[in-house]
Amino acid sequence: MKRFAYLENVATLELNRVRCVGCGMCAHICPQQVFLIRERKSEIVERDACMECGACALNCPVDALQVDAGVGCASGIITEWWRERFPGKKGGAASGCC
Repeated sequence: MKRFAYLENVATLELNRVRCVGCGMCAHICPQQVFLIRERKSEIVERDACMECGACALNCPVDALQVDAGVGCASGIITEWWRERFPGKKGGAASGCC
């Protein structure tokens, strides 16, 4: 997915590095490449790119991530991505596919 910037310093994403076991699931699943694994721990490297979809927190096996999923602009980002990728086709978050 094309990287989109979110509004600066408003993402609700929080990481508890003490609790993190460095499994890399967050870095693997994040569509915005918000995370990087350094020194066997996750690190938030692009907080403003977080679209608050909640995939990272839902897939963290040790609950090291917190995010208020649904309060961000995930729907808008997904819809814009869909329109750019499939011009003229109906679909995306605005059409109720998600």
